[in-house]
Amino acid sequence: MRARVENQVLFLHHEDLPEFKKGGSVVRNSYFWALRSIAGRATRYRDWEYEPEVWLALARMLLSFSESGYLGYRETVLEFPPSQGEIPDLLRDVSTWE
Repeated sequence: MRARVENQVLFLHHEDLPEFKKGGSVVRNSYFWALRSIAGRATRYRDWEYEPEVWLALARMLLSFSESGYLGYRETVLEFPPSQGEIPDLLRDVSTWE
């Protein structure tokens, strides 16, 4: 998932977020609700926002869903642009560069 940090807020690109689908995959729908539940702002067609206070929970959640084997690598890894500078320590284990 494309990600960036601005003013100590993590933004996840809205086109890369999982979609909730009624009658869809239980894992994907659970992933959607888990990500949405800790977001500071999660509106449709906009990037979701996460404050630093939840970054540890987000990292653990991404690792857990990644290890489950039901979701693809690109769905559970944060991809930062090279212009980001440095990836925050709490997110380093679940992040890479684009």
